[in-house]
Parts: sequence; structure tokens; C-alpha cells
Amino acid sequence: MRTKSTGKKKINVITLGCSKNVYDSEVLMGQLKANGKEVVHEQSGDIVVINTCGFIDNAKEESIDTILDYVQRKEDGLVEKVFVTGCLSERYKPDLLEQIPDVDQYFGTRELPLLLKALGADYKHELVGERLTTTPRHYAYLKIAEGCDRPCSFCAIPLMRGGNVSRPIEDLVEEATKLAKKGTKELILIAQDLTYYGLDIYKKRELASLLKELVKIEGIEWIRLHYAFPAGFPEDVLDVIREEPKVCNYIDIPLQHISTKLLKSMRRGTTHEKTNALLDAFRTKVPDMAIRTTLICGYPGETEEDFQEMKAWVQEQKFDRLGCFTYSHEENTHAYNLVDDVPEEVKQQRVEEIMEIQSQISYDLNQEKIGKQFKVMIDRKEGDNFIGRTEYDSPDVDNEVLISAVDTYLPIGDFVTVEIIEAYEFDLIGKVID
Repeated sequence: MRTKSTGKKKINVITLGCSKNVYDSEVLMGQLKANGKEVVHEQSGDIVVINTCGFIDNAKEESIDTILDYVQRKEDGLVEKVFVTGCLSERYKPDLLEQIPDVDQYFGTRELPLLLKALGADYKHELVGERLTTTPRHYAYLKIAEGCDRPCSFCAIPLMRGGNVSRPIEDLVEEATKLAKKGTKELILIAQDLTYYGLDIYKKRELASLLKELVKIEGIEWIRLHYAFPAGFPEDVLDVIREEPKVCNYIDIPLQHISTKLLKSMRRGTTHEKTNALLDAFRTKVPDMAIRTTLICGYPGETEEDFQEMKAWVQEQKFDRLGCFTYSHEENTHAYNLVDDVPEEVKQQRVEEIMEIQSQISYDLNQEKIGKQFKVMIDRKEGDNFIGRTEYDSPDVDNEVLISAVDTYLPIGDFVTVEIIEAYEFDLIGKVID
């Protein structure tokens, strides 16, 4: 067993789940650094803080496996203390305390001051916008609101994150300005629901007003929108996307399904016809817009007819980006009262059929890019290639542009003009245009 060190303890923060968790970890690390603590992200340390996800079954399993792994390392003397925070801890704290008692302490999503105190640090209110970013320096997430007021039947986020709380525009501008001064060129706006932004503090939807302020920040060149809710979408946002060069022609809008019957059961506040009308508005107002969506297969009551309706719709709409997931039966949600009547193997088969269609759509759309030129942000170097993205692609989830590094040097974080010379389902091959 390792001898316990008596010097300064290094705190290792591990992040699981979505970009909102990444942001929360960065805020935690910024607070720890301001308290004079030595803190790292997913490396090694004497003290471990695991920021968990509790959204669906796979995410919960990964979180539990990670907790058990570090509890074992603690038992083996490889780490001294293990703390758990985040969504899983918020949602299942009593169960976790009973089943994994060797964790030193569990904290919920709204207990940052208590977590800091356990780590020997004080919560500093004055640190608005101060974070220790874990993404590459040239892009960063900007969380504009916390929580969600939507009643979606399948979603446990309100149980873990509470109701929507928007952050004031001036605070977000201050944070974004600090990021820009540190070299951030792309802001990725995140929230449980971007389109609800401002209703609680300004009594009206103010995403468009926020965007108009963020585009004024010197050094910020791209602003990207993630997680927009379709019902009540503020169409003035489309005007800003069209008119402001810094706002990417890109939107992530999880639509979940297209069967009106299922959308009603999901409590999504929309229909097949209204969804199509919204997509038509997107493409009319911003003809060059890339639309990313996510869908659910196997929701309770989904018949073969419902699924075929969704397949035909995916083929018809030709989304630029699409992800598809099997339905997860989550306790304490409205849909948990329904019978989870679609067998798991049928759910999985349906996901595979949707993604096969999308793979062909993506291939066809990418073929159309051959010979065209794009502004590309260089994210990293891998082997013999530099890896970049166009404004139509978000990091980690969308297409990438590969540029040979054999005869070319490209600084990470720089923008270059690239001509596409080859294209595949999810990758583009390009050459730099001088």
C-alpha cells in the first residue's frame, strides 16, 4: 500500500456525461485553483472528484463503474479520498450511500459550496466567468442557463437539475470576454433548453438579444447553438443567424420523434405538421443552415407504423447531422407510468435502420462538398493529419476535415481556407488554399 503523502494534495476531477457537466467541472476547477489547490482533469491525483451523469441507463452504468473503480483504487492505497458529484449523485444519493458507502462524500448538482468545503476550499462569489477550461484553448462551452421547465415525459433532467434559471446577459458577456482574452475563438452555447433563455429573468425569450451582445466581443469568431427546443422556438434567432457572420449557420435541435401520437405522449408540445413547418422556416430564413437532431426509438407504444413514419421522414428531411438512441425507461418520469412495451432488440434494430439511412444521407451531402471551399478551424493533429471543422460541425459529434500534415504546418486553433478533395460518410479530406 502506498504511503500517504503529507505534502500538497493534488485533486483530480473526472467528467462523465454531456458538455453541461464539462462546464460544471471547469467551474469547480476554477474555484479550486483560486483557492490555491493543485487541480488536474482526468490525470492522476491524491483526491478524486467524479462528476457523474444520471441521464439514461448506459450513462448511469458508466458512472457507477467509474465510482467502483476509484473506490477500489482507494482501497488499494492508490488514492486517498473519493468524492462524487453531478447528476447521478443528485438523483440517487440515498441509494448510492447504501450501496457504495466507501465513497467519502456524495454531493448533488447544486451543492458546489459544500463540495468545495469538503475539499478544503471556499466558494468565491466574485469568480464570475472564471473557469479552468478543459477543452482546447480555441473553443469553449458557455452555459447560459441551468435546469429545465419543459414537461417531456421521458426526461429526468428536471429531477437532477431543477427548473430553468437563466444567467444575466451581462454575466455571460463578461465570461465570454474573459475567454476571448485567453484565446477562445469559438463559443458553444449550451443549456438544457437554449430557446427558453430569458423567460424567467426578462419575462420574454432573449436568446437573440444575447447573441447580439456576444457577437460584439473582440476575438470571438464563431458562436454555435446547442440544444434548442422546438416548441415555442423564437424565430428572431433565425434572423440573427442569417445576419451575423459570427453566428454559425448551425443548430442542434433534438426533435425526438415525428409521430404526432408519440409526440403528444412525450409531452413535446408539437405535432408532425408543426415540426415540418419549423424546419421549413429554418431552411427558408437560413438556406445554408446545418441542422443536427436526435431521435428516440422504442418509446412506449411505438408501433411499426410509427417507426416507418419516422424512417420516411428522416429520408425526406435529409438532416445534416443526426443521432439516434434507444428509449430508456427512467423512474420518476411521466413515461415511467407507461408500459415499456418495445423489446430491447427491436429498439436497437430500429436505431440501426435509422442510422443506416442517415449514413447514406451524410455520404451524399458530403459528396456535394467536393470541389468547394470552406473556412476551417484546426482542432488538433493526429498522426499524419491535421483535424479541423467547418462552421457546420461541432466538436466531438460532427464531421471532421482531414488535411495532410506531411508537407503542411497548421497552428492549432487557426482558421484556414480548405478545398474539399474527397468525402466519406462522416469525414472530409481537404487541401489548404493559399
